[in-house]
Amino acid sequence: MRPLSLAGVKSVLLLGAHSDDIEIGCGGTVLRLLEANPGAAVHWIVFSGQTDRRQEAEASAERFLAGAMSRTIEVHQFGDGFFPSEQARIKTYFEELKGKVDPDLVFTHYRDDLHQDHRVVSELTWNTYRRHAVLEYEVPKWDGDLGRPNVYVPLEEKHARRKVEILMECFGTQAGKHWFDEETFNGLMRLRALECNAQSKRAEAFYGRKVTL
Repeated sequence: MRPLSLAGVKSVLLLGAHSDDIEIGCGGTVLRLLEANPGAAVHWIVFSGQTDRRQEAEASAERFLAGAMSRTIEVHQFGDGFFPSEQARIKTYFEELKGKVDPDLVFTHYRDDLHQDHRVVSELTWNTYRRHAVLEYEVPKWDGDLGRPNVYVPLEEKHARRKVEILMECFGTQAGKHWFDEETFNGLMRLRALECNAQSKRAEAFYGRKVTL
């Protein structure tokens, strides 16, 4: 499969329901994209992050975005697990965001993710950024909702390694969870690399529902 280029992306919007979602879903791609586009402006938005989780989100985002020319990091405090009941408030925020950020590329949650918070963010992303290039990332979980993505980003070893390093260094509150470990993150990247024949043996995968070439 012959790849298309990530070069030329000048602005990126990253949307995550919780403080580690962006990192897990597309952290390696962010690192690769910023290496290819060092002048890019990045908006990194986390919708639920209280106390320690907020500090973790901010510290992690700063590390991932070290190569960005300009960056805006926002961590909000919508109720974890209650996004469907807070959808009107979140929708209001999206309308405000639309007036401030007009990105070349948007990363958001997978539309069919079984976590209710993730689905709300995805739905409102498409509702708000209807004319934009949107890629939906995946977050592994016990629900077993991984699907069949159709867009792949092969990662160099350094990008994959750095992604996992930041996750393990920054998210101490998640260390006790049985799924939050290097094997999970490397395993999924290895599987997606197999599917796209990435020679580096690491890749991230996305759902591109509408793509204009």
